[in-house]
Formats: sequence, structure tokens, C-alpha cells
Amino acid sequence: MAPKIPESSIKSAFTRDVLTLVKGTTIALVITTIASPIITRLYGPEAFGLFALFSSITGVFGVIACLRYEAAIMLPKSDKDAANVLGLCLLVGVLVSLSTIPALIVLQQPLTESLHVLHLRPFLWLIPPTLLITAIFLAMSSWNTRNAQFDTISTARIATSFASTGTQLGAGVLGYASGGFLIGANIIGQIVATFILGIHVIREHLSFFRRNITWSGIVAMLKKYSNFPKYDAGAEFINTLSWQIPIFLLAYFFSTTIVGYFSLGMTIVYYPMTLLGAAIAQVFFLKAAKAKHDGSLSVIVKDIFSLLIKISLFPFLLLTFIGRDLFVLIFGSSWGEAGFYIQILSIWGIFLFTSSPISSILSIEGKQKIALVLSTINLVTRFLSICIGGFLGVPAIAILLFSVSGIVVYGVNGVYFMHLAGVGYWKTITLILKNFLVFLPAGIIMVFVKILNLGGISEIIFATILLIIYFGYLIKTDMTIHEILRDHTFGKLLF
Repeated sequence: MAPKIPESSIKSAFTRDVLTLVKGTTIALVITTIASPIITRLYGPEAFGLFALFSSITGVFGVIACLRYEAAIMLPKSDKDAANVLGLCLLVGVLVSLSTIPALIVLQQPLTESLHVLHLRPFLWLIPPTLLITAIFLAMSSWNTRNAQFDTISTARIATSFASTGTQLGAGVLGYASGGFLIGANIIGQIVATFILGIHVIREHLSFFRRNITWSGIVAMLKKYSNFPKYDAGAEFINTLSWQIPIFLLAYFFSTTIVGYFSLGMTIVYYPMTLLGAAIAQVFFLKAAKAKHDGSLSVIVKDIFSLLIKISLFPFLLLTFIGRDLFVLIFGSSWGEAGFYIQILSIWGIFLFTSSPISSILSIEGKQKIALVLSTINLVTRFLSICIGGFLGVPAIAILLFSVSGIVVYGVNGVYFMHLAGVGYWKTITLILKNFLVFLPAGIIMVFVKILNLGGISEIIFATILLIIYFGYLIKTDMTIHEILRDHTFGKLLF
């Protein structure tokens, strides 16, 4: 048995790599946050709804653009084998994108009619090239992750935000504030990110690829990692479909305006948190795959779960009090409904944010079949939740049931993932309860503020003060946060 790596070394390396990705994520989020109040005043809910529908379609199929072989790039010990997996990913990406062309010819009319969005039809031809770009991006991102090129990934995220946000603002100011230009801006951002990642890989590794990527090597990797397309691709497809099913069903039962409200709420609140979670997950997968072999897996999983709880529970619970008022203040009175939806979804967001980044433990432990089952359960519960609300004709009920089902599913998933890594059930529950007790005094204060009916602005001010106090407390008492603040890379970001 290999000797165990000291916990301090594991935590230091993990923190450093996560922080490198978080740098790019933070800067990208700052760009998006600054631009959002302007963009929401240029584009209406219907434009956001159309954009959300296109993004949902490409998102569902984009996640299997490489049939999940990109996840296998980080697994081989040999760089030669990993390079052949990369070649396999690119080949599969071309085939998958081409296969959507005949499907679109047959399905574009029934698809747009069933969703009641005929004005989406002119943009469906963008699906095949978008899937090809996605496939290349996934492959290049995984290769960069394998080689710990987190600075490059971070740069790509910043450039993506600049490109997409700049295009949205430019089109809106020039009078082209439509859903079509939101779609185009997003594609431009994807192209920029893929170009940055791809150029780095080509510059550093092209000669290595020429020597080592062969047809026989690609076929060997296709067979060796066949569980990824057999099980993991299906699980990811179903999981992503379960994410996008509210968009499709809200369009079917209600309108693109309701889709726009839901989409903006998810974009402004959950998109930043999922970006942060994705940054953590990307490093986690690499570190956990190695930790599996040296017996330190439980250390990494426990530490990262604890950190996820600390940075998500307090702010999400505050959103249950101030969501609507916050959205009206920042984005304008027409977006109050989106803020109300966020109030409903906030608790669900905690469970999502804490369990999703560690879900790759299933791939590490070879549990792809279980991943497929869990994703199917998620899809079915979300589908039923939205349908019940749809048949009742009340969007808020649909979103409430969606939230409740998500709390149950992600809560069970999180506990199970921790158990797989060797962290006991009670330890996981204790971590959650401990952080909830930290929030309890703030929650009581917010209840009294609501009872006194001081007004939306006052409630936001109270919530902001409480949030500052909480993170000040974390900075003062939490050793992981101390380590992050001492990190040289973080210092360069701040100063």
C-alpha cells in the first residue's frame, strides 16, 4: 500500500488549484454582475425565454457531445493513452454533431410547435455547429485539467465572459435586443473559450499527439472506457435533461415570459454558484482520482463538502427573505416575479451546490450504473413536479414542487456520495446542522424585520450586514479560509 500523503499537503494543493480556477470564475462573474442590470433593461423576459429554450436544447445534447469520453481523459496513468482518449473525443464529437442534421430536418417543426415557440425555428440550424464547439471545448478542457493547466482554463472563462457579455450589450444598445442576439452572443463566448484552450493544447502537445495518437490506440481506449458511453453518457444526458425539463415544460404549460423569469433567476443566482461549484468539481475530480490510490479520498471529500456548506448555506437562506425585493432593486420592477421564484428555490440551491461538485465520486468508484439510476429519479421527480403545477395552471406551485423534490433528491445524493468516500452518514448530517445553527440568529433577525414591515430596501440592508458579519466570522475562524487568504495567487488577485 502506498504511504498516505499528509492532510496538510493535500489541502494546500487542492486549495491552490481550486483558487486558480476560482480567480477566473470570480472575474467572469464580476463582468456578468456589472452588466446584468443593463442587459435586463435592454432585453425583456420573452427574449431571455427564447435564449433559455435554445440553451436548454443544446445543453441537453452538448453534455453527450463526446459520449462522456472526456471524463476518461484524466484516468489513464499513461499520457499516450490519455492522448488517444482525446482523439476519440474529437472523433465522436464530429459524428454526434453531424447526426443532428437529419434529426433537425425531421423534428424542427414538431419541436417548435409542441413548445409553442415558432420563433425559435430560425435558430435551430445553429445546433450542429454549437454541439461541435461544445465537444472540442469538453475535450480540451479535460486535457488541460489533466495537465493542471488551471491558469489557461481560468483565462478562457474570463475571455468568454468578456466576449458574450460585450456582444449582448453591443447588440442591445444598437437596438437589436432580441433572443436571437442573446443566442449569438453565447455562441461567440463558447468559440472564444474553445479557441483559447485549443491553442494552448496545440502549442504544447501537438508533436506529442502526432507521435502517439493512432487508430489502434483510439479503438483500444474506446473499448477500455466503454462504460462511459454505456452508462455515464446516459446518466449525464438524463441529469442534464432533468435540469432543462423545467424550461421545456414551463414553455409548454405557460409562456416564454414565464421561462424568462425562471431563466433569469437561475442565471443570476444559480449560474454563479454552479460556476464556482464547477471550478471546485473540476479540481476535485483530478485530485480525488489520485487520492483514491493513496487512501486520502475521505480527507478531500470531507473538507470540500464542509467548505461548500459554509459558503452556500448562509447566503441562500438569506435569499428566502429578500429575493423579490433584491431583483426589483437591481433589475427593475418587471423582474420581481423572477426574484419570487428564487425565494422558492433557495433551499434547494443549498443541496444542489453541496452535492453536485462531489458527484464525480461515482465515476471514481466505478458506480456509473448508480449514476444512471440517480439521474433517472431526478428527471422523473422534476417532470412530475412541473406537470402538476402546469395542470393546476399556477407557475409558483410548479416551481415549489420542483424545489421540494430537488431538496429530497440532492440531499439523499449528497449523503450517499459522502458515504462512498468513507465519510459517515452522521458526520455529513452534523456538518449541515452545525452550519444551520450558525445561521439561526440571522434567520430570527430577518423574521423580525419582516414582521416590522420596514420595506424592501431595509430588508436588503439588514441581509447585507448579516452576510458581511458572517463572512467576516468565517475569515476569522475558519482555517481553510485563512489558507486561501494567505495563498500567493489569491494575493495577486486582490492586490
